Amino acid sequence: MFKEFKEFAMRGNVVDMAVGIIIGAAFGTIVNSFVSDIIMPPIGLLLSNVDFSTLFIVLKEGKVAGPYVSLAAAKAAGAVTVNYGVFVNTIINFIIVAFSVFLVIRKINTLRMEKEAPPAMPTTKECPYCLSVIPINAVRCAHCTSELKVS
Repeated sequence: MFKEFKEFAMRGNVVDMAVGIIIGAAFGTIVNSFVSDIIMPPIGLLLSNVDFSTLFIVLKEGKVAGPYVSLAAAKAAGAVTVNYGVFVNTIINFIIVAFSVFLVIRKINTLRMEKEAPPAMPTTKECPYCLSVIPINAVRCAHCTSELKVS
């Protein structure tokens, strides 16, 4: 049973998929950092110093009554919150990842179209009598002088 699993795991598709998942996870981390560290601070600055990752609504206060200074303080007090700022960051992450994947797929499709060019029209054919290669428009075989049907 272990031998069969090893054969399955070492197939090209499984290994390729594993590499893709690892690279995808690393790419997700990069995009997350890009959004939270580069994109959101200028947007927050334009919207009068708003840090989206700290925006929340308290649904139920925790053991310590609010108001809570930060999301971390609310969570530490055990408050139930709706973290809409984190959700905004997640949406922006998704949009960037989706756009990046779209660009990669678009490039792959362009390369695939170039590679799958239609085959060129044949310029020769075989004589049905002597099987020699002759021009496609020939009406008589140059090798056996047989008269060919025009197709």
